[in-house]
Amino acid sequence: MSSLDKETVRKIAFLSRIEVAEDALGELAGDLTRILDFIEELQEVDVEGAAPLTSVADLTLPLRKDEVTDGNIQQKVLANAPLTDAGCFVVPKVVE
Repeated sequence: MSSLDKETVRKIAFLSRIEVAEDALGELAGDLTRILDFIEELQEVDVEGAAPLTSVADLTLPLRKDEVTDGNIQQKVLANAPLTDAGCFVVPKVVE
């Protein structure tokens, strides 16, 4: 992979909405180039036949029923609201 130049890093920072000081562009270009080179190197690793895994520890997470509930805490949630009505928040009208 060819190295990134300052202009490319400036564009990446702009698109990412990240403010980068002009004097830091050169160092950041080098860092990003090394990261991209490492990713390219990882693409060459033969993973054929390797089982996907989420953890190096062979653990099984406890399961529960996937049921939607309100948590039975409606009153606690509404306690901090300035205005409520029929178990709901009352907010000012924002559309005319």
